Amino acid sequence: MASDPPAMTGSGDVPTVQVRDGSGRQLLCFLEQLIPLDGHDYALLTPVDTPVCLFRLSDDDDPELVETLNATEPILSVADVVLQEHDLTLVRSAVTLTVSGELEEPDPDELEDEEGDDDSETYELLVSFMAGEEEYGLYIPLDPFFVVARMEGADAVMVEGEEFERVQPRIEAELDERESDD
Repeated sequence: MASDPPAMTGSGDVPTVQVRDGSGRQLLCFLEQLIPLDGHDYALLTPVDTPVCLFRLSDDDDPELVETLNATEPILSVADVVLQEHDLTLVRSAVTLTVSGELEEPDPDELEDEEGDDDSETYELLVSFMAGEEEYGLYIPLDPFFVVARMEGADAVMVEGEEFERVQPRIEAELDERESDD
C-alpha cells in the first residue's frame, strides 16, 4: 500500500510543511529539497518566519550566544514587548526562535562595509533590550538556516541527535551531487 504524499500547502511554487520536534513544538517551513535515504524521505527545510538567535551583550566581550532557553524564560517576555513596538511577534517554535511580521531586508552594501568580528558578519542585530541588569540582543543569522526532517506520511519530524549525526553527511553529499549535475 503506497503512502499518501505529504499534505503540503503554500503560496506560489514552494510548498510548506509543519515540522515537529521531540518536545512537540512546531515550525512552519518551506520544503526546499526531498532526499530519499534508507527507505525514508528526508526533507531539507527553511523556516517561513525569520529565525533569530538570542545573545547576551556586554561592553567588554563579544556577544555571547544564549543556547539553552526555556520557552517561559523572563528574557523572552521582555523581547516580546520590544518586538511588539516594531509590529513583530516572537514565536517560540521548534528548533529556533522565530520572528513573524514585516522585516526590512538587510542592505547588502551596509553588511559589506561593516568591519568587525565574525559574529557581526554572520548576524544582523534586529533589536537590543535590557532584562534585569543585563543587555540582550536578538540577531538574524545571515547564512541560510536549514532544518532537516524525516517525512512520516503527512508529518515532518525534526531529525535530532544520533539520527542527525548519521544522515547529515549523506544529505550534504547528495546535495553536492545534485548541484554538480545542474
